[in-house]
Amino acid sequence: MVIYFKKGTSEVIAVESTHKFSEQEKEKLTWLFGGARPLASTSVKGRFIGPRKEMITPWSTNAVEITQNMGLQGITRIERFRLTRDEEPRYDRMLERLYDGLNSKVFDISREPEPIVYIDDISEYNRSEGLALSEDEEQYLRGLADKLGRPLTDSEVFGFSQVNSEHCRHKIFNGTFIIDGEEKPLSLFKLIKKTSQENPNGLVSAYKDNVAFVKGPRVEQFAPKNPDRPDMFDVRPIDTVISLKAETHNFPTTVEPFNGAATGTGGEIRDRLGGGRASLPIAGTAVYMTSYPRMSPDHRWELMCNPRVWLYQTPCDILIKASNGASDFGNKFGQPLICGSLLTFEHDENGRLYAYDKVIMLAGGVGFAAKKDAIKGTPEPGEKVVVMGGDNYRIGMGGGAVSSVETGQYDNSIELNAVQRANPEMQKRVSNVIRALAEAEENPIVSIHDHGAGGHLNALSELVEETGGKIELDALPVGDPTLSAKEIVGNESQERMGFVIDEQHIEYVKRIADRERAPMYVVGETTGDDRFVFERKDGVKPINLAMADMFGNSPKTVMKDSTVKIEYLPVSTDEAEIENYLRDVLSLEAVACKDWLTNKVDRSVTGKIARQQCQGEIQLPLSDCGVVALDYRGKEGIATSIGHAPQVALIDSARGSVMAVAEALTNIAGAPLAEGLKSVSLSANWMWPCKNAGEDAALYKAVEACSDFACALGINIPTGKDSLSMTQKYGDDKVFAPGTVIISAAGEVSDVRKTVSPVLSAVSSRLYYIDFSSTALSLGGSALAQSLNRLGDEAPTVADADRFKNAFNAVQQLVKRGSLLAMHDVSAGGLVTTLLEMTFGNVNGGIELSTDAFVEKGEEDLVKILFAENPAIVIQVAENKAEAAERLLAAAGTDFRLIGRPTDERALMINHKGSERLIGIDHIRDVWFRSSYLLDSVQSGEECARMRFENYIRQPLRYRLPKGFDGSLASRGLKNGNHGTTGVRAAIIREKGINGDREMAYSLYLAGFDVKDVHMTDLMSGRETLDDVNMIVFCGGFSNSDVLGSAKGWAGGFLWNEKARQTLRRFYDRKDTLSLGVCNGCQLMMELNLICPDMPKKATMEHNISHKFESQYVGVTIPENNSVMFGPLAGLKTGIWVAHGEGRFQLPMPLKDYNVVLKYSYNSYPGNPNGSRGAVAGLCSADGRHLAMMPHLERAIFPWQCAHYPASHRRDDVTPWIDAFINARRWIEQHTEKKQ
Repeated sequence: MVIYFKKGTSEVIAVESTHKFSEQEKEKLTWLFGGARPLASTSVKGRFIGPRKEMITPWSTNAVEITQNMGLQGITRIERFRLTRDEEPRYDRMLERLYDGLNSKVFDISREPEPIVYIDDISEYNRSEGLALSEDEEQYLRGLADKLGRPLTDSEVFGFSQVNSEHCRHKIFNGTFIIDGEEKPLSLFKLIKKTSQENPNGLVSAYKDNVAFVKGPRVEQFAPKNPDRPDMFDVRPIDTVISLKAETHNFPTTVEPFNGAATGTGGEIRDRLGGGRASLPIAGTAVYMTSYPRMSPDHRWELMCNPRVWLYQTPCDILIKASNGASDFGNKFGQPLICGSLLTFEHDENGRLYAYDKVIMLAGGVGFAAKKDAIKGTPEPGEKVVVMGGDNYRIGMGGGAVSSVETGQYDNSIELNAVQRANPEMQKRVSNVIRALAEAEENPIVSIHDHGAGGHLNALSELVEETGGKIELDALPVGDPTLSAKEIVGNESQERMGFVIDEQHIEYVKRIADRERAPMYVVGETTGDDRFVFERKDGVKPINLAMADMFGNSPKTVMKDSTVKIEYLPVSTDEAEIENYLRDVLSLEAVACKDWLTNKVDRSVTGKIARQQCQGEIQLPLSDCGVVALDYRGKEGIATSIGHAPQVALIDSARGSVMAVAEALTNIAGAPLAEGLKSVSLSANWMWPCKNAGEDAALYKAVEACSDFACALGINIPTGKDSLSMTQKYGDDKVFAPGTVIISAAGEVSDVRKTVSPVLSAVSSRLYYIDFSSTALSLGGSALAQSLNRLGDEAPTVADADRFKNAFNAVQQLVKRGSLLAMHDVSAGGLVTTLLEMTFGNVNGGIELSTDAFVEKGEEDLVKILFAENPAIVIQVAENKAEAAERLLAAAGTDFRLIGRPTDERALMINHKGSERLIGIDHIRDVWFRSSYLLDSVQSGEECARMRFENYIRQPLRYRLPKGFDGSLASRGLKNGNHGTTGVRAAIIREKGINGDREMAYSLYLAGFDVKDVHMTDLMSGRETLDDVNMIVFCGGFSNSDVLGSAKGWAGGFLWNEKARQTLRRFYDRKDTLSLGVCNGCQLMMELNLICPDMPKKATMEHNISHKFESQYVGVTIPENNSVMFGPLAGLKTGIWVAHGEGRFQLPMPLKDYNVVLKYSYNSYPGNPNGSRGAVAGLCSADGRHLAMMPHLERAIFPWQCAHYPASHRRDDVTPWIDAFINARRWIEQHTEKKQ
């Protein structure tokens, strides 16, 4: 039955239950739904927008689990419906539908599970189901049926199509290429493999796993001793390998951007979880490429092509929804996104339209594993096959096959059937189990595989490929009872991982899974008979094939093509138009400010981020690379960067590949790599409109050039992916995506604190241009050419790989010596953009540029000097180190040129052949920021976007550290690493979805606490009483994915579970205890009314005024206050991370009635990121013992974690934030006897 609850005037919540609710149950639900009242009627009049009947939303899954934790039984689904009075209401037709009234059958689906179908006509089934089987594969399946003496089942044919799809098996990359009548000696895959054969360097695993692994450093692992119960954290050394991976999710993002990009991000994270016998993700990257969003009539270049009648979503919608989806998944999972890129592009010339109508969405990232777990184990017969994660739904059906063809080729029903849904909080639970097993001294996992394209079919078949396996169909969890056998085995429901585990370890793993609330199912076992079987309880086998038959033996793909030489018009320029050129170039989304992207994605979670996108005192996205530390000592780590050049590739596909690699490398050069260039490995992701005249030949040429360049540089490409159906059909018309390779670079960093910033320092110094190209400057494929609706007839490249390598390693030496004050690469927008961006992060100062060194080299065209994108780097060297730097660069044979100096004047002064141009930095920075404002006005609303645009320059970070502040650990009697037992105990408390637990635990540990890991399941089961603990910390994250309000579900566990409620009451009744809630923990404390229990009106936490997640490094001030942790820090003015969606303190009483202990340094948005009255960022109880705050002090205890920090203190061990934790420890020591 369905019971309706009405909330406000326009929202109705439908609850599907097996029984009628009692009054007590209604009371609980009314609290949970924020005061919504139950309706007596089972029908509601009006027109409503709500979820599709057949797709249970992740919101519903989480809401139902919350009710279970509150002791409510029999609830199976909860969904929200919003009333609409519009004649033609707008809603997302991919995910929602319009309801004309609501009744008791709102969730009814009039269908039964389809029976197993035996397929007589393979070709017809292929066509009707959109399986993308080739004629050869159809013939293979007909032959297989003849060999078996029976028709194949629908599950077998469907399974074969997914497991052997281009998306999964990369048949083109493994195929034979015949170009201009000549058979090429190597396949594309062999060309890529060649790089690792010639330059193995530190490779540990390549091409045979979910990720690539390279040798990593020895680091300190900080983890609980026993993860199956509450236990203390410990530190021990481990040897590591570094993981690198990047995936694209182009088709799903084109069709349904939010979930497409979200599941792309989730899938790539699962790849890094599934490496070896378990590996752990640390940080992510993202790239978005779409057609023009057409945000302003001032963008003249957008007028070249007419907008199409978009198949599913407009480019603007895709950009915002896709970045929202990727950001949302990372934010909720707890993976920071620290590096990315954006390109919008269309070009119509020579009768062919190139545009990203079929979009590119790349999700990548880095991580690590224990060296002992780098290689998968070999399954033995009789071991258990385990699936962990969410239920099966009718979603993502055939995603692998549909992603292998042109978008628009099939009808909408097939393409929409491949749309997926994301539940990052579920994936986080599974990840926590994997983390626990990976951190154990003896990891019980034999083999692990993610569930992605092809669902169980692909994941489980790969798990048991070496032995064969029998899977019990009825053991697989089903969220939709109408699923057929084919749909159960083939759906691509996300957030699932498959394992092979020896039976003796199953009980131990189950205890960890139960503690983390991660659903775990033993679904089968390895057999040793080399067969792949799914069997129902009644003995029927929807799939019963030999492993060899399942993976197929169809003929090798042969690609025949001829080279098509396309001539593009040259780029014509006029020096008199430079100011206009600059305004247009800085307005292109690829060059313009990306603040609209970075301000909504978590860039601090984990507490291991040493370099993310935003730099300088006004925190603008300027970084070339991202850097993470591998432990909390803040020394060894990983750097990652991105490069691409599809405009160049249209002119010359080989040069496009070289330029993409070059950009990735010049971007990463500012991080001190352990062995210089040799430390770098690349991921190459290829997106190409294959099987169109000239494109296969261009692809081969591009891959060959990429391979040759990597080999010549001495580096490898151990991983990558291809997506080779990059066209979109509109009836008989096609739009071709430009052939694109996106290069992701990663390498071990020897000291994360030595990473060089792109922000100019205001000291006496010199600026040098270092050429990496060894060719004449060219405007082909540049941002300037694009703004002029041209590609150009000549493209830049790297002519001498040895000189490139020597220049790179010379720069590395300067980085490691600490010789560089700043460094920025020359890429999109050219040298003028590089120099301007070096000044944008500051409030004061400018640059004086002289082109004399270019003129001496024969480069006299000022437009080319300023806008050419030949690979190069600009470095800033202090005057007293300049001569030594010049000697080093000269000895390496580097082409370096002195081009300028910093100046006090707020301008870029360009001196060229006796004439001077002046560009006002603040004005042109607003031009650069405006494109971000235009997109932000769509995603955040005009009011907040306008405030951000107007205030970004008015709210610089300002510091006032305590007088005589000593940032050393020694002065506090502390040390990094294992400190043994102190006897002062604190516990971190986490719920499912919490992701800020480790950095909080380490902050406490560093301050001298013994720290216990406590999960809500420990409190609710009675395993943990907190009786031996004097401080508890409620950590940050997204408990229950913030469903029904931040921390509402978490609070429900305390309010309605008797054991948890009594444990909390006992703790707060004691006089020797302290508590802290940060972010989600702050929201919990406010929901439970732990801070101001005696106030006549309850304070609450509400949505940010932007109604979106806000991620920033902001300024805060600690006023005079009465609190244990912050009282001694009164007067401090410093920076801190915020990362939240519901951080606005709603304080119904006068501000003077509250014990305000932390305030944002600015009253207005975005310096006050949530719009709290009085800029309140933290409150404390009247007695000073219990503190709730939204910003993350635990992510700013080290200077290297801070996005901006005073230059005079950057080499300190710690920031003043550590003193808050020390103050807490000392208070406890004074108020208790130490517990041994």
